[in-house]
Amino acid sequence: MTARADVVARLTGRAVRGERPLSGALAEATLDDGRVVVVKRSDAPGAARAEAAGLRWLAAAGSVRVPVVHGHEEGWLVIDRVTEGPPSRRAAVRFGRDLAALHAAAAPAFGAPPPDGPADAYIGLARMRNEPTADWPCWYAEQRVLPYLRQAVDQGTVRAGEAAVVERLCERLPDLAGPAEPPARLHGDLWSGNVLWAADGQVRLIDPAAHGGHRETDLAMLRLFGCPHLEQVLDGYQEVAPLADGWGGRVGVHQLFPLLVHAVLFGRGYAEQALAVARTALSG
Repeated sequence: MTARADVVARLTGRAVRGERPLSGALAEATLDDGRVVVVKRSDAPGAARAEAAGLRWLAAAGSVRVPVVHGHEEGWLVIDRVTEGPPSRRAAVRFGRDLAALHAAAAPAFGAPPPDGPADAYIGLARMRNEPTADWPCWYAEQRVLPYLRQAVDQGTVRAGEAAVVERLCERLPDLAGPAEPPARLHGDLWSGNVLWAADGQVRLIDPAAHGGHRETDLAMLRLFGCPHLEQVLDGYQEVAPLADGWGGRVGVHQLFPLLVHAVLFGRGYAEQALAVARTALSG
């Protein structure tokens, strides 16, 4: 039995009768009762615990669906496989409604981690600190924008003289943030690759970087990296929880965080996008 199969057997209570690698970190395992689970391997300390806690916190809202978590050990996570199907306008509207309900399930504070989740978590391969704060502009600047800006400068991905435009935006966040909103329960890494259109006609979300945040951040990330039937998703969302006036003009402010994360992980092209959205937000 492989180490992966041994983990699956422990966490599901079923023997493994077959394995199929999907990537270096992912594999499918077929259980002896015919069910198929996905096994995720991560060497990042605490990553499996953070992802499992995030999935369970999202599931507890009773709105957007996520794969069932069978369990985790240090470095391993086992969840149900999602059988995928084609995106549809109907599923998109329902997803928008469910996403609004997820956000409305709330969080104790901006930066609050999921219950049983570590304060030191991850967004993709980047470390992400969850330290609860009452004030969104201050929290967003200090925990979501400036840490990644500093890393990008240290790497040379953002030049030292360019950082000032992002720093000015952070100073102006109280004016740029729009009306105050309560902390929402966020997926936190809501790009299209983490939105699975399931064969049953409903959406499943995977790979969260869940935390308490501003609901416009999840929507901005959907727009940043593209999402099938995005306008129908937004229509469904607004039916349940209309967004504050001017939210479209704030999209760049919320995209700054994922863009800087991508600049740290993937290089200069994302740094240029981050600088461009900062300049646009300041000139608006």
